[in-house]
Amino acid sequence: MASASNSLTVHCQALFLAGPASGQGKTTVTAALSRALRNLGKVVHVFKTGPDYLDPQVLAQASGHSVEQLDIWMAGEPYCKQRIYDAAKVADYILVEGAMGLFDGEPSSADLAACFGIPIAIVMDVKGMAQTTAAIVSGLANHRDDIQVRGLIANNCGSERHAELIRDALLDSTPLLATLKRDESIALPERHLGLVQASEATDVLEERFEAGAEALIQGTQGIENLQAMFSQVSFASPQIPEHILPTTLKGKTIAIAKDEAFSFIYQANLDLLETLGASYQFFSPIHDSAMPEADALWLPGGYPELHAKSLSLNTKMLKSIAIFFAMDRPVLAECGGFLYCLESLTDLNDECYPMLSLLKGHGAMRGKRGCQGMQTAVLPEGELRGHAHHRSRSFDTDEPFSHARRQRHPAPGEALYRSKGLTASYLHFFFPNNPDAIAQIFSQEWHQKVAEELAYVS
Repeated sequence: MASASNSLTVHCQALFLAGPASGQGKTTVTAALSRALRNLGKVVHVFKTGPDYLDPQVLAQASGHSVEQLDIWMAGEPYCKQRIYDAAKVADYILVEGAMGLFDGEPSSADLAACFGIPIAIVMDVKGMAQTTAAIVSGLANHRDDIQVRGLIANNCGSERHAELIRDALLDSTPLLATLKRDESIALPERHLGLVQASEATDVLEERFEAGAEALIQGTQGIENLQAMFSQVSFASPQIPEHILPTTLKGKTIAIAKDEAFSFIYQANLDLLETLGASYQFFSPIHDSAMPEADALWLPGGYPELHAKSLSLNTKMLKSIAIFFAMDRPVLAECGGFLYCLESLTDLNDECYPMLSLLKGHGAMRGKRGCQGMQTAVLPEGELRGHAHHRSRSFDTDEPFSHARRQRHPAPGEALYRSKGLTASYLHFFFPNNPDAIAQIFSQEWHQKVAEELAYVS
């Protein structure tokens, strides 16, 4: 377990996995490494860089612990430091998986590694190259002087001879830490927005975790070498001034859609709802006949386009939610949940199905084209940060009441809609960014107050 020198600093074995680009196999390696350590009886806490839903689901199954997002822009540096400090107090090992290339994005994986002082292992798909690998690793390791690169984990390594060529070309300061063989039985299943949800492929994933763990142990030439990839890191408490959140939602129950169609839910969001005093209950818009008794409703993102027919055929659920909406109860709909609120949704096979019709307009998939990026929603309740990531479009909608503000581009961001107690957008929100705004969004009293003020003004 982690050791502590004083109450404000803890020490834990840690490693940051990053790559030169997306598609290098970072999640496959992170899952294999997590499972290998878990099989030794170790407590492994994994963090994922950026606003990702799918990778954390997979990594949670591999490690046996919930996986949190680390994003300084979306959550704030003190929040991120607190979460990783808390993990270090109970974990034997901490793993952080980066996003995109090592220096891509604002903040980048390199920014986070520097912020937390965690050494980096470069994960690279080495198929089709040998000695050139060393030049890329050297460039990454020496591009900035505030990061430490431990070495290379060579993914898709074809043979021992292939590994030997790479090993001999690497500098002593960035050695070959491990190889992962070229084997389809290790690769994680994917589809149009990324990995397949863990809940849909539990057994397949278990087989691949175990195969990956064994292959990684072989590729490090023993479990001792695998453990030696980590460094002991000191994590200091951010000493955030105590801010006790008011239990604004005390006694409120929030119904949350969660099934094959809706699953993009940050654990941090659920934790905040409980901190605000609310309880929540999951339900399935696909399988249940009615939503549970609740004071508010959250329709998160997911894959409604893959289950549009089933959602459409569940007319009892459509009616149940429509009645709830008609009562002016608070509803938050994000991305897939927003599509569910429209009049219809056209799926990947160009089949069109009726949806909830809480908002005017239609949704349709559009192949490989999409929208993504960090944005700030400008709401009556205050500003709330989140991100967009979708390959669909909405059309024939009413005029939005506002648009989000993009992180790094002057063009308007995602449209924001309001109808009765419903707040809807393509954005996925990170609730801890503005707890007061979230409390108001899920409060019927707040919406009634706003409606009365608007009526008075008009």
